[in-house]
Amino acid sequence: MKIAIASGKGGTGKTSLAVNLALSLSGLVQVLDCDADEPNVHTLLPLNEETVEPVYTLVPEFDQGKCAQSKECAKFCPNHAIFAGKNGVSFFPELCIGCGGCILTCPNQAIKEGQRKLGVIHSGRTKEGVHVVYGELDVGEPLVVPVIKAVKERASMVNGTNVIIDCPPGVSCPMVESVHGSDYAILVTEPTPFGLHDLRLAIDTIRQLEIPIGVIVNRAGIGDQQVYSYCSSEQLPILLEIPHSRRIAELFSEGIPFVTQLTEWKSKLEDVFHTIQERIC
Repeated sequence: MKIAIASGKGGTGKTSLAVNLALSLSGLVQVLDCDADEPNVHTLLPLNEETVEPVYTLVPEFDQGKCAQSKECAKFCPNHAIFAGKNGVSFFPELCIGCGGCILTCPNQAIKEGQRKLGVIHSGRTKEGVHVVYGELDVGEPLVVPVIKAVKERASMVNGTNVIIDCPPGVSCPMVESVHGSDYAILVTEPTPFGLHDLRLAIDTIRQLEIPIGVIVNRAGIGDQQVYSYCSSEQLPILLEIPHSRRIAELFSEGIPFVTQLTEWKSKLEDVFHTIQERIC
């Protein structure tokens, strides 16, 4: 089963939930950290050994000697990464999305496939036996979605493995790519006006993907009842409340998953998992 853990905003506790849920489950567990801009699952789940692989995207390589100045490549490019002028073709690689359309449209076959490095994928196991995969975007690189796809391509194919996906915050393309294909989505929110606003955005987005949704309220007790009223009106289940706890915050700040110290939470998170199983089976 693939469970995506997402939110409409950063700082709600997605990573903490992903890590603690992974440590609460028996059997084979894999965590995919798809927040390639700022991956941090590995800070809570250090890897004993890891492999590092580069991630590349397709980019065109131009042979100016073959170019007939047809400008077809520039006309096709949806992101305007190619400029065809009287002195030849100029290419802006940071705008290229790697679709390859320019290669197909060139009448003189003056363009061939090249590649550009976007980032790296780290993978390994923790001392608890959890398999962790996370992407890390190169500094200054704007194309994060191909790195997220590369992380998801490494999802375990072993039967019985439960895959937990730690998604980027927000509701833009990186979050959509991370959630896509999941069996269930957990949305982590806070009981505040800001939390409700961003929860609504996230729910509207994931409903377009036709993925079942449940809500976990983190830092329960700090705000008001609007999140609960909204979930009730939308018939969204609140799977769990995690209180606003100084002890949990202290453990997180030290890089310690709270289920390792507050062991009663393991059974609570197991119950959440079993509830999800019942809802999607």
